[in-house]
Amino acid sequence: MTTRKPRIVVVGGGFGGLYFVRALRKANVDMILIDRRNFHLFQPLLYQVATASLSAGDIASALRGILRHQDNVTVWLGEVVDIDTTARTVVLADGNTTRYDTLVVATGAAHAYFGHPEWERDAPGLKTIEDALEIRRRFLLAFEAAEREPDRDVRRALTTFVIVGGGPTGVELAGAMAEVAFQSLPRDFRSIDTRMARIILLEGTDRVLPSFPPDLSLKAKQQLETLGVEVRTGAFVTNVENHAVLVGNERIPASNTFWGAGVEASPLGRNLGVPLDDAGRVIVEHDCSIQGHPEVFVIGDLARVPFRNDIVPGVAPGAMQMGRHAARMVTNDLQGKPREPFHYHDKGLLATIGRARAVSDAGWAKFSGFPAWLAWAFIHILYLIGFRNRILVMLQWAWAWFTRQRGIRLITEEWAVRAEREHTVPNRDPPRPTPTI
Repeated sequence: MTTRKPRIVVVGGGFGGLYFVRALRKANVDMILIDRRNFHLFQPLLYQVATASLSAGDIASALRGILRHQDNVTVWLGEVVDIDTTARTVVLADGNTTRYDTLVVATGAAHAYFGHPEWERDAPGLKTIEDALEIRRRFLLAFEAAEREPDRDVRRALTTFVIVGGGPTGVELAGAMAEVAFQSLPRDFRSIDTRMARIILLEGTDRVLPSFPPDLSLKAKQQLETLGVEVRTGAFVTNVENHAVLVGNERIPASNTFWGAGVEASPLGRNLGVPLDDAGRVIVEHDCSIQGHPEVFVIGDLARVPFRNDIVPGVAPGAMQMGRHAARMVTNDLQGKPREPFHYHDKGLLATIGRARAVSDAGWAKFSGFPAWLAWAFIHILYLIGFRNRILVMLQWAWAWFTRQRGIRLITEEWAVRAEREHTVPNRDPPRPTPTI
């Protein structure tokens, strides 16, 4: 009689889910990996897609391709909308269900607009490929519109870009946009000087990169200002309009606002019937399982895991380590061994600010500038999935380094003129006629 293999269902093909699956490549189990997308996305480089340095295919790899040699896993393209922990089943959006013996939930996080979801239309965040392409489209389209705009004030608003949030996403996006506007584009336009663009970074706390040591935050601010970014700390956004951002009572005319100020956990965590924190993260047990259901693991950005006097940060290394740990606990269960608590190994913090500009807190050493940028580049190349991706990214970076150009400056929206009127051109009275193309 054949013994049935344990069935493990993994929801989410990000860092946590993928590293869990790969850690069990030799285990005698049947795994199903379910994701809404058919690819694994290297999120730390999304901002480079948004700023025309890389294409979407450079930082994404098909899940089936990654796992094609791993016979104990099947990839499903689908969206999990409900979890029944009593019946041990997951429900997909198409109505299908599947049972599990062990469940791993690694669905990550989304943008947080602090109770103002209506701001998302005018201030897109940066979590998906679509977000990155939309930011790239709006950013490049603003210069195209300014090129033929006769009104100086309107032209000024068109080329003012406000980035809300001074964490790593905001800092990296601001630095990259400044390099594009001030170094890559000036010779491409005839009627405008792109170096007159304004890149404004707003941070609500007293310094950018608040998770970094204060001296590195200061160096990051100085490096941003050297690039031409206007850095404003203690600046709380009170409203986002179609063509302006309000900071307190101050109105900043800007046709483009981008959001990097916060995240909230995936709503799937609410279906588990266990306590959540204020950001919607699942409060997990010491081994990353949930209260009352040791067969269910929650990992990555969806999990609230204590670390020192805080929690494990929502960065890729944390998700990777949780994925590997959960895999070890499954192995321990199969071998009749006790479980162990999860211990996060802090590998430090890195944030890049532009060409040869970065800050790094490795714990044992803090450094900035070119050495930190080299460390950042090496680590990101190391963790990219796929040999092809690594080579393509290295070639793109080398070309950008020597030429100071961005090679993926494509506006792919078919209805660019309509989108321009809706999102990037300030309302004027009387309205302008539709351009003839």
